[in-house]
Amino acid sequence: MMQVTETLNTGLKREIQVVVPAKDMEARLLERLQDAKGKVRINGFRPGKVPVNHLRKVYGKSVMAEVVNEILSNSTGSIIKERGEKAAMQPEVKMTEDESEAEKILAGQADFEFSIAYEVIPPIEIQDVSGISVTREVYDVPESEIDEQAMRVAESARTYTPKDGKAETGDRVTMDYVGKVDGEPFEGGADSGANIVIGSNQFIPGFEDQLVGAKAGDEKVVEVTFPEQYQAAHLAGKAATFDVKVSEIASPEAIELNDEVAKSLGLDSLERLREIIKGQLESQFGTVTRQKVKRQLLDALDETYKFEAPSKLVEAEFTNIWNQVTRDLESAGKTFTDEDTTEEEARAEYQRLAERRVRLGLVLAEIGDKAGVQVSDEEMQRALMETVRRYPGQEQQVYDFYRKNPAALAEFRAPLFEEKVVDHLMTLINVTDKKVSKEELLADDEADEAKAEAASEKEAAPKKKAAPKKKAKAAESEAVAEDGAE
Repeated sequence: MMQVTETLNTGLKREIQVVVPAKDMEARLLERLQDAKGKVRINGFRPGKVPVNHLRKVYGKSVMAEVVNEILSNSTGSIIKERGEKAAMQPEVKMTEDESEAEKILAGQADFEFSIAYEVIPPIEIQDVSGISVTREVYDVPESEIDEQAMRVAESARTYTPKDGKAETGDRVTMDYVGKVDGEPFEGGADSGANIVIGSNQFIPGFEDQLVGAKAGDEKVVEVTFPEQYQAAHLAGKAATFDVKVSEIASPEAIELNDEVAKSLGLDSLERLREIIKGQLESQFGTVTRQKVKRQLLDALDETYKFEAPSKLVEAEFTNIWNQVTRDLESAGKTFTDEDTTEEEARAEYQRLAERRVRLGLVLAEIGDKAGVQVSDEEMQRALMETVRRYPGQEQQVYDFYRKNPAALAEFRAPLFEEKVVDHLMTLINVTDKKVSKEELLADDEADEAKAEAASEKEAAPKKKAAPKKKAKAAESEAVAEDGAE
């Protein structure tokens, strides 16, 4: 029989020594060889008449290797389960590295010994949350804001009429351009047939102003300096010139919000356009409201649950966060000094964040498990389709990728599970609605900064881009239940 001995029990760390006696290994080997006797075909022997000793001589080592792998595969999980524990991550299994000892094991001449090292998920006692109170800030979108947004939409559909005169503010300039730094063209700095509306502030500062007075057929050199915070780090702060050739100047037609504008956008009426805009605005502000309420809830849970988090989970979470932070800094051409901190201070801050996220992930997972929260296949499919829609023109490839990679598809489950647990908790805590202005709702909303950092465009066309800025609290808007949702 298998001999199981605990050799380490400190904090969350466990180590188990397992010994399978040689006679037990021998019995398993003979059982497999006996089973194979009637299946193998060996020249010189009739089917089913191959002596077991001959089979052992030919296949003994390979069959014993299968026995070893089977023991490792089946016993690790069962031993931990029998101890009433749950491993935080995949246990580390160690066997002998001595080749002569390994040969003896495969020959059935030595006990098979191995160790299992792992960290346990600490027992979490679910606390009463009825005393938790949060304030849900609600912004009611006014009709004036809907009209303002509708006007912006109409602006995108504005028509322009070619004219012979000089370009003025508000006119659309159609042009070809080639950008150069130190006299050399740079990647992403050229375009043909590009349209720019003077005064729209779509291009880098100073570019549009130098087009005022231009006429169709003009060729000119526009001199600008890329902003210090320009997204493309290799261009940030650098002086550049753009060789511009103007092909057309067009003046804007007047805009009037009516059904015709809506129909030009493929909608039935202006009212339908306003309904869509209202829904989009309410959804956007509702997302901010949700994040701020969720942050309050997580803060309360963080105060309620204080326990040691498995170090391996914390280490993995810290690595994910740190890699993202360093990528963002590199992409923006920044250092920790630019963020008013040091690498040492940043590491300490993100280490605390990693510990918090792991701890809260385990708490939410336990709460969800006890409450019977589950993610349905339909919800998974809906999440997949939402992701697919983010890649216009590549929908089928993205869909096929996830359908063919179950592990990648499973990544949707953790954030879905977390949001459902949060929904469950929201029915148990005290929620007070508070009407606020848009400025109050968006004040100090670092989650929005986190969204901006995700857009790491590498193209260098002369459009304004905001450099990313990583904040520790912003990461709390991301899923924290991954460590226990599965």
